[in-house]
Amino acid sequence: MTATTTHSATGRRKTAVARVWMTEGTGQITINERPFEEYLPTIELQNAILAPFQAASLMNKFDVMVVIKGGGTHAQAIAIRHAISRSLTRVDPENRKIVKPLGYLTRDPRMKERKKSGQPGARKRFQFSKR
Repeated sequence: MTATTTHSATGRRKTAVARVWMTEGTGQITINERPFEEYLPTIELQNAILAPFQAASLMNKFDVMVVIKGGGTHAQAIAIRHAISRSLTRVDPENRKIVKPLGYLTRDPRMKERKKSGQPGARKRFQFSKR
């Protein structure tokens, strides 16, 4: 009996956090126990998730299970792409040379700026009245 190795990684974007477990398989991707075509309805978001596999020529080689929380659909898709890319580098360190120049391993630091006290928003000020 051979034990299949599972590679896990975490990806983040804004407030979205994706945890990914990859095992060798047929290319089945499930996100929060739903098929990824159902979870991410647009082709653009689906292609964002498949991009690391296409770049590394590993399409349909791994089964991917994703648990994701927070953020919107686009941020979630980019967080999943980040986690898959990190997991692929753990499978084979040579994949890092392929995925890194594409920017898939870079954690996008842009976040929503917090609201400050004495203001209605992060930058907006209450209306000023001279008299």
